[in-house]
Amino acid sequence: MEVMRASVINALEVCPVEVAISAVGGAWKLTIVKHLLAGTFRFGELRRAVGPVSERTLARQLRELETDGLVHREVYAEVPPRVEYSLTELGASLREVVAAMDAWGAVLSREAETAWQVRQA
Repeated sequence: MEVMRASVINALEVCPVEVAISAVGGAWKLTIVKHLLAGTFRFGELRRAVGPVSERTLARQLRELETDGLVHREVYAEVPPRVEYSLTELGASLREVVAAMDAWGAVLSREAETAWQVRQA
């Protein structure tokens, strides 16, 4: 594993929650992890699975997740080059956290939809 990003290291001074948020917080990171929990993806496959994310953002988030030890990047010496992404053991340990957040997000989505409908009435 590479050295974790400075933001993760700095969060060590605060509390474990801040360390976790520093590692998985940010645009698309938990959605990326959620899809990688299903298995290995090539970049294009992952981009289609994640949704309306730019290539630049996806690449940046994958690099950060890799640096923090959550994602493994496998480069195959082929022409054209093939790169696959999968979760490390540490990344896979997020399974229950992602499932809980997915369930909570579904509840919040229903609440937001209800509130929006009330405002429209």
